[in-house]
Amino acid sequence: MTDQVGGDRQPKPVGSMPASPRPRPAPAARLAGDEGNWPPFAYAGQVPNDMIPLPEGLAFTKGHGTGNDFVLYADPAGEQPLTKDLAVALADRHFGIGGDGVIRAVKSAALDADEAAGAKGAEWFMDYRNADGSLAEMCGNGIRVFVAFLLDQGLAALSAGQDIRIGTRAGVVMVRLEDRDYSVDLGTWKFCGGQGAVRRGCDAQIFAAGLDRPLGGLSVDVGNPHVVASVTEAELAALDLSAPPRVVPAPPAGANVEFALVDKAAGVIRMRVHERGSGETLSCGTGAAAAALAAWAWSGAAGPTTWTVHVPGGTLRVRMADDVVELAGPARLVATGLTI
Repeated sequence: MTDQVGGDRQPKPVGSMPASPRPRPAPAARLAGDEGNWPPFAYAGQVPNDMIPLPEGLAFTKGHGTGNDFVLYADPAGEQPLTKDLAVALADRHFGIGGDGVIRAVKSAALDADEAAGAKGAEWFMDYRNADGSLAEMCGNGIRVFVAFLLDQGLAALSAGQDIRIGTRAGVVMVRLEDRDYSVDLGTWKFCGGQGAVRRGCDAQIFAAGLDRPLGGLSVDVGNPHVVASVTEAELAALDLSAPPRVVPAPPAGANVEFALVDKAAGVIRMRVHERGSGETLSCGTGAAAAALAAWAWSGAAGPTTWTVHVPGGTLRVRMADDVVELAGPARLVATGLTI
């Protein structure tokens, strides 16, 4: 079943979500002589993802924003917490549903006091974990898909040109419906190294496989941490992002790392990204915003304030106004189902 948000589908009722784990088949028998190398393909100390129990009958939706894909489920009353293990199991592309992350839609009223502080005035909170189960402050593509999910499930109503407030771990974020696309007000941002970093053009070094030189990186906070490097066309193609790039000095909480080919005159960026907790993805919404802010800084006072950012999964628009940055792009829901 496929769907493009904004069509004529009727909202579906939210599925039930009992918490009992589904039974799992026993692991395959060990081969003689293989006792010291079991289970196969697992990292030392890691539980294989096919042995992490999933709740039976969990109603889920699969969606993406320019190829950055997510598993989403509704939990209005906060009865099915998004744990690290649940996120890992659902996001696994072989043993689970598959995605760059997992998003739970929970009402702000059901949150504990700490999380509720970041959702003041918002009915819904976007509880998001990366594919490795780590918590994330925000996701620019994910929040567009999140709103599309709320509309599709009949959990919110929104007309073209209207805004909705969404709670996140980075605070309340405003999302506006624009015909079939969504615009996200990412709020205030900052260059982590201050104006000195802006004048130098960088405040970090990035070492990435496939490149024969370290790159200067500019650290940008748009609600979550990023480090952006400028690259040539040959470097963009040569990058090997199967392993995380190394950033020096290391960001305290890690960072998404963007590699941007910038056309300052045209206001156009081509970008690849390695996301903290997910690896290389087809798109990163906040990463597109961070890349545009870095490109704007590198361009000087006369640089464009609106940028078109091409990622492997599609195209996003970033606009800077005063002290805020806005991200716009599509959100698509592609499948629904139940865990068994």
